[in-house]
Amino acid sequence: MATATTSGAAGPKLNRIGLPIIEYRGGKSTLCAGCGHNAISERIVDAMFEMGVEPERVMKMSGIGCSSKSPAYFMSRSFSFNSVHGRMPSVTSGAVLANRTMKALGVSGDGDTASIGIGQFVHLMRRNLPMIYIIEDNGVYGLTKGQFSATADIGSKLKTGVINDLPPIDTCALAIQLGATFVGRSFSGDKKQLLAMLKAAIAHKGTVMLDVISPCVTFNDHEGSTKSYKFLQGHDDPINEIGFIASFDDIEVDYDSGQVYDVKMHDGSQLRLRKLLEDYDPTDKANAVRTLMEAHEKDEILTGIFYIDTQKPTFIDQLNMVDEPLATLPESMTRPSKSALEKLMAELQ
Repeated sequence: MATATTSGAAGPKLNRIGLPIIEYRGGKSTLCAGCGHNAISERIVDAMFEMGVEPERVMKMSGIGCSSKSPAYFMSRSFSFNSVHGRMPSVTSGAVLANRTMKALGVSGDGDTASIGIGQFVHLMRRNLPMIYIIEDNGVYGLTKGQFSATADIGSKLKTGVINDLPPIDTCALAIQLGATFVGRSFSGDKKQLLAMLKAAIAHKGTVMLDVISPCVTFNDHEGSTKSYKFLQGHDDPINEIGFIASFDDIEVDYDSGQVYDVKMHDGSQLRLRKLLEDYDPTDKANAVRTLMEAHEKDEILTGIFYIDTQKPTFIDQLNMVDEPLATLPESMTRPSKSALEKLMAELQ
């Protein structure tokens, strides 16, 4: 319900916890005008606002690169940690285990993830840690003059004329194979699709991995790039149309009968996927990987939700941890007694 000012004019729209959208915004962006990363930040603001997430219950994690600067541009009331290059997954893992009541949102780049951070990415995906992992993917190193990253497609060309002759890493196929439980790809220029995916990601309990193609207007938005605005607008091939109904909404999503997958999320929300590819089942892991591989052979860029599993235990469930945040437990519960240590040492002799 909108508030009213003393002059009688309607106040700003409030979300379900009584906050206006300005409380979800951050500092002024210092990224290049037109950068796809800024569009992603705007969709994060919209999704968090519409889902009624408390800003103080969010931890924003990042590594190094243009993408890792972007958490400064949304949700300034949330907690933030900018880790060293490629090490965001391990820092986030520690933070989530220390305080499981927080919602973790990690923002990384294709260099931060698929090059120096690939080892950390691999182990994060296999553990199914409760977090949202966003790759702002532009295919180049934007902070160091636009060299190719590990996600650049074979045959793509730099502004300097250099042609990439190395095969790319498909982070979506890798994440599905390793164990992530919500995997999708979107385009920073597709507001409707990306917003729906982010809202569903917030409702998911487990590792969400979203690869968002985010054109670099300075180094990778030219003719010959496969991650430019023009190329994506002409080659984006969605596998499903995405509708999301939050548990507190009564909105109906209109789809033809027999063409929809309804997925109940952990908080009671409904994810509705209308099939655009014949017989595509987003719960079939093998089919998801096969579809991505076939698209790669055809030089197609698929977007949408490729795979989802709402039944797999999270890393916290597997560790059988207590409900209370570890950071709040007294020393008597976290520090072994002298007798326990003596028993352990005796067993090692």
